[in-house]
Amino acid sequence: MANASFRVHGNARLKGELQPQGAKNEALQIVSAVLLTSEVVTLHNVPNIIDVILLIDLLKGLGVKVNDLGNGSWTFQSDDIDIDYYASDDYQNAAKKIRGSVMLLGPLLARFGKAFLPKPGGDKIGRRRLDTHFLGFQELGAEFKYEEETNKFFLEAKQLKGKYILMDEISVTGTANILMAAVLAEGKTTIYNAACEPYLQQLSKMLKRMGANISGIGSNLLEIDGVSQLGGTVHTILPDMIEIGSFIGLAAMTQSDITIKNVSLPNLGIIPATFEKMGIKINYIGDDIHVPAQDLYEIQTFIDGSILTVYDAPWPGFTPDLMSILLVVATQAKGSVLIHQKMFESRLFFVDKLIDMGAQIILCDPHRATIIGLERKFQLRGIEMSSPDIRAGVSLLIAALSASSTSIIHNINQIDRGYQNIDGRLNAIGAQIERVML
Repeated sequence: MANASFRVHGNARLKGELQPQGAKNEALQIVSAVLLTSEVVTLHNVPNIIDVILLIDLLKGLGVKVNDLGNGSWTFQSDDIDIDYYASDDYQNAAKKIRGSVMLLGPLLARFGKAFLPKPGGDKIGRRRLDTHFLGFQELGAEFKYEEETNKFFLEAKQLKGKYILMDEISVTGTANILMAAVLAEGKTTIYNAACEPYLQQLSKMLKRMGANISGIGSNLLEIDGVSQLGGTVHTILPDMIEIGSFIGLAAMTQSDITIKNVSLPNLGIIPATFEKMGIKINYIGDDIHVPAQDLYEIQTFIDGSILTVYDAPWPGFTPDLMSILLVVATQAKGSVLIHQKMFESRLFFVDKLIDMGAQIILCDPHRATIIGLERKFQLRGIEMSSPDIRAGVSLLIAALSASSTSIIHNINQIDRGYQNIDGRLNAIGAQIERVML
């Protein structure tokens, strides 16, 4: 529903089970990788969210044979790619709508020797430079041009050549893109200072099953011996760790009793422990997480009694995508916390809406906010607001569900980009969220 809004009724008390969707950030990489082979690739647990569907539509336009098997399973075969369409205005206009389109560069460059891309869209969370991607491609022998008048990027290489690459930043998408280019490059590529998120590990394992020669998976030093071609495979996407963290925060804020099913606990890193530092009780039952209803949760302090600081960092550090969730959770906790969002510039700019709802937050600068917990003595109040990006949007939805009155959240297409049927799934366990046109 275009330009829809959420009408969110407060005082929510939820009870039941939630099944996390497939991981958005993994899906964007995995779906792009189907271009590396002419054989059939079958993917399971693909999330039905706007960003992923837009990327699949781009593949269809390129000539990939796509078959939706239902229940999050798809087959892809890239045996007849239309490179002329790739350079067309139709493709370029579609690619602008989704930041994930940048992930197509590596596979297309590796297999077809050229790639074009308009400057991609996505979240408005400050500058998210693409230099790391293009510097890596240039190291592998690609020629790079940027056309300022049209805002388009061009890459070309007759044959990529393996190289020692020291990444200038630990970029997840940059590492994935260079990895996908390197698997078909001639000779050996070493990527040092590589990202090592579970998404990257999943991509690497999938590429190995397709015939790639990759070592160092899970570390920051990847070594790739190029091969001449890759084959088909079957791959299942992990549950979305960001959605799992969001549900933990939701349970705490709304004093709800929620069980999150099949979370792939070994791939959650320090996420559960970080929420436990916020005072949230978590029970681990097999591969499920159970968050019981809590009257009050108290933020831990450091050993010397000083205020807890939580900051984001590349994996295995705490993911930046959950910083806004932690911030919202802290508003009703007992105690205080400093949230230090290091990796993006504008991700804390949604706190003005929480302040309007009654939260006690000091925005120190674009990267740091101090939250003084209300200890549930004062309930947040419902307001009318707009979602600036995917993660802030869900944080505001959680705040609205915990509020004393009804809230309106506009621009919810940002939420739909990353969360599959979030209103339907939460309503099924007791929320009252209406999708309305205002």
